[in-house]
Amino acid sequence: MFNKLRKQFLVLLALLLVMAPGCKEKAENAAPDAEKPNVILVFIDDMGWSDLSGFGNTEAETPHIDQLASEGISFDQFYVNAPICSPSRVAISTGTYPQRWNITSFLARRKYNAERGMANWLDTSAPMLARDLKNAGYATGHFGKWHMGGQRDVDEAPEITEYGFDRSLTNFEGMGPKLLPLTRDAKGKVGRIWEDAERLGGPYTWVQRSEITTGFIDMAMEFMEQSKKEDKPFYVNIWPDDVHSPFWPPFEDYDLTKEDGKRALYLAVLEAMDKQFGKLFDYVKNDKDLRENTLIIFCSDNGPEPGAGRSGNLKGYKGHLYEGGIRSSLIVWGPNFMPEDAIGTRNNRNYFSAIDLKPSILEFIGIDTPEDEITDGENIWPTLLGKAGKSRQSPIFWARPPDRKKYEDFDKPLPDLAIREGDFKLLCDFDGKRPELYNLMKKPEENNNIARQHPDKVESMVKKVTAWYSKMPQLEDKEKKEEISKE
Repeated sequence: MFNKLRKQFLVLLALLLVMAPGCKEKAENAAPDAEKPNVILVFIDDMGWSDLSGFGNTEAETPHIDQLASEGISFDQFYVNAPICSPSRVAISTGTYPQRWNITSFLARRKYNAERGMANWLDTSAPMLARDLKNAGYATGHFGKWHMGGQRDVDEAPEITEYGFDRSLTNFEGMGPKLLPLTRDAKGKVGRIWEDAERLGGPYTWVQRSEITTGFIDMAMEFMEQSKKEDKPFYVNIWPDDVHSPFWPPFEDYDLTKEDGKRALYLAVLEAMDKQFGKLFDYVKNDKDLRENTLIIFCSDNGPEPGAGRSGNLKGYKGHLYEGGIRSSLIVWGPNFMPEDAIGTRNNRNYFSAIDLKPSILEFIGIDTPEDEITDGENIWPTLLGKAGKSRQSPIFWARPPDRKKYEDFDKPLPDLAIREGDFKLLCDFDGKRPELYNLMKKPEENNNIARQHPDKVESMVKKVTAWYSKMPQLEDKEKKEEISKE
């Protein structure tokens, strides 16, 4: 009875939030056009590169996501632009390096943000993909984890709708309507993960953590239905945090406790997430208009937590600049936009990153961005849709999170910077010392440092990555640090 009432309440909440008046001002140049393709961006939290059964996991099954891949294209060499959540989310949202906005690790309490030289939230002037699409007549919605401002004691951050979204539903790491996580142990005792999550404001609803993704998906589908009624194309973020610890699989399906271990709990949560996404994928595929005119992009925000997810034979985890921390399994679905012989294929040659998605999506749709808008991404949409085999042409740069110099299973300090250029990847410290060079097409495991054999290449790549980092803004001004650290 409780579950039935809770689900009815969720549906009612979704309907109320979708229909309620909000930040829906229409840009002067908006031209609603139902023929423009819809875009759904699924961004998983802390899922390893090889965690999907279609990418090699033999301990758990993800049939709904695997089916999506079989009808689209999978990419082996897709990168996110940070090995940790907040900056990775900034990059995919803006098409820019997160260092530009002083978000270089996970956002936390304002004092800890200041200690790490970080802003408390993403600047609302950042060039958001959602805002560009909204200005072009799209209905825009964000459903899921945000973590780009509004968390812990940062309760004056901008609402998600101030970044170009018409509607939002998030968790405790964002401002606006929320679903907050409950837990239930083997004895049926119900608890809360974040007791003070209500302090960030509402409206909010407490829901079993194992069912929150369903809540996000239900609201997203209601939003899509409303967009269809208004003859507007939609752009929707669905960003669940199921596979981020703490792990709470549905007890009725998985009789597990903490004693079963982190890996067992993680695999159960991964399978439960896949089941919940089956509802979304079926919704799109069973509607002819959506099936023929919707692009789904599916990936993870960074590598896995040690002991939980895995990245196959790739080195490193979440927080690392090695491949296991920054390489993400990418699936692009949109069979109506792809050549027939590309459907179901796997691209293991071309590489690009999350900052390239924004310009690629805009180019695919046919939307011009302002000439003065900052961008670090490149248009690679023909590769995304299997119409070409072209990698990103400029190097990809990374800087480690400031709180991850020594982290997880490494007995020596981690590299500060990384650069991917062609087949080669280099890692080094801020001063260019301790270089590591790898040919990723030959040894993606990064276990054969060939820096000594290629001194000229090392010198060139070190120069490029250190020059890039030196140009990124730093929150070193004392007054700025004092301002963002105020209680």
